[in-house]
Amino acid sequence: MKKIALILAPGFEEIEAITPIDVLRRADIDVTVAGLNSLEVKGSHAVTVLADQQLSSIKHADYDGIILPGGLPGSHRLRDSQLVIDLVRAINEKKGLIAAICAAPIVLEKAGIIAGKEFTCYPGQEEFIPSGTHLRDRVVVDGNIVTGKGAGVALEFTLKIVDYLGYQEKATALSKGMIVQE
Repeated sequence: MKKIALILAPGFEEIEAITPIDVLRRADIDVTVAGLNSLEVKGSHAVTVLADQQLSSIKHADYDGIILPGGLPGSHRLRDSQLVIDLVRAINEKKGLIAAICAAPIVLEKAGIIAGKEFTCYPGQEEFIPSGTHLRDRVVVDGNIVTGKGAGVALEFTLKIVDYLGYQEKATALSKGMIVQE
């Protein structure tokens, strides 16, 4: 079973965090929700989520990937955390999944892992990611990096992650079961 860490910083975009947690768990993928500085983390729309553990207790060797939800100021707080940058770099070194949506790809720029890669992000955030190649697509996969444009593509982004992790049949079944498309 794959093991993924999803990092929550105060001011995260709720849809971009809860959708991956829910869908990946439906796919029987082990998701650990890690709070940046505490277990209780308030999103950008005042929804508080109780994390499974604090980020400081996460060990990169235990995880196959990381998901970074967007939202402001959550994305800035992720970008400004050395713990997050170190975790992203360590997981990227072993070619683990690095997934970021909305404004969160700014973290990939700071971590130095987006150079020469194609990505998407929330419109306007691309100016803070000069080393990558910005595409206007809803979801972009380049190697081990999966990026999504924003809250409206959270489900599509997450199903792409399930597929990327090697669970194509589960992604298809979930898509049908949740009536993503008819």
